[in-house]
Formats: sequence, structure tokens, C-alpha cells
Amino acid sequence: MNNSYQEEIIMAILHPTADTFEALLQENKLVLVDFFATWCGPCRMIAPFIEQVAEEYAGRAAVAKIDVDEEQELAAKYGIESIPTVILFKDGQPITTEIGAHQKDFYANLIDMHL
Repeated sequence: MNNSYQEEIIMAILHPTADTFEALLQENKLVLVDFFATWCGPCRMIAPFIEQVAEEYAGRAAVAKIDVDEEQELAAKYGIESIPTVILFKDGQPITTEIGAHQKDFYANLIDMHL
């Protein structure tokens, strides 16, 4: 994989803060959010799957990653107690919450069901 391809994938994933998260939800019909921590093994395991979903659904759904250690306010607001937790938001509201590590197709299917 060349560097420009890796940069495109990384750029496809959004990294909102508590200050920008509501705007992200309002600007996108579907937003898949991965609540993670850098020290979490299962979080690192699903990271490539989340990146692939971000690339494949660019323009149809936003994909974001939120580090629970850096954005504790957001983690608390959405009741994140275990990581990884992935929440799918539609029209600004959480509609599906999935805890634990899953394969890429699992996350893609979450989006597909609501496109």
C-alpha cells in the first residue's frame, strides 16, 4: 500500500471533539462512530475494518473515531462503559449500539441497513 492511499483512508475518518460532534451529526444523515482507546487491544483489532468502511462509504455515511480518554465528556454522554463501542447515528440520533469487536462486514451491514 502506498503512502497516498494510506493518507486517503486516514482522511476519510473524522476525529470530532466535544465541540464539533453535534455539528458532525447534523451535517451527515448517517454517522458511524467508533469509541476506542489507544491501549485497547480489540480496538486496535477493528481499526482496519473501520478504516475500510470509511473509505467504502465515503460520501454516503460519515465515519468517526473518538478516543474515550481524550473525549471523556462524549463517552459519558453516550454511556460508553466498554470499548470498542460503535454507535450508528441517523439524523442526529443514536439508532444502533454495538459493543465488542466485529468483522468489517458487520459494520458495513449496519450502514447498509439504514442507507
